[in-house]
Amino acid sequence: MTEPQRLNERERRAWYGFLTMQEDLRRHMNRQLLRDTGLSLADYAVLSGLSQHPDGSMRMFELRELLRWEKTRVTHQISRMTSRGLVERRPCSEDSRGSYVALTEEGREAITKAADLHIDFVRRVFLDAASPRQLDALAVLSETVLGNLEEEDTND
Repeated sequence: MTEPQRLNERERRAWYGFLTMQEDLRRHMNRQLLRDTGLSLADYAVLSGLSQHPDGSMRMFELRELLRWEKTRVTHQISRMTSRGLVERRPCSEDSRGSYVALTEEGREAITKAADLHIDFVRRVFLDAASPRQLDALAVLSETVLGNLEEEDTND
């Protein structure tokens, strides 16, 4: 077995900078959303995903795939949001084991209010901090890494 190669200074700076930035962005976005709208970042992710569909509903497995969450995380999040009146579960006529998650009127109002505030925050702290060239490079890097992860999944 070969010895793993250590990160050099450039690699370390890029990798740990990325991890720190990602965690800090999530923490700040969550704080901003909670303060301004009463929604958590997880609430926002679910509502945003549902609002992208014309009827405001998705199968649970589709939502899980969109959010890239584990099944139990989606289930618990939807239960919390259902109890707050933001979403509702609906039976699936095509599959008795499956269900739909749908926006309620309260959920639609919440995502409508939150979307502009959230986009303004993302623009202010992330998009405006980068040049067009940096954004293009980040998009290419993200797509490449996601492709590598997809390939890893097929090799498992």
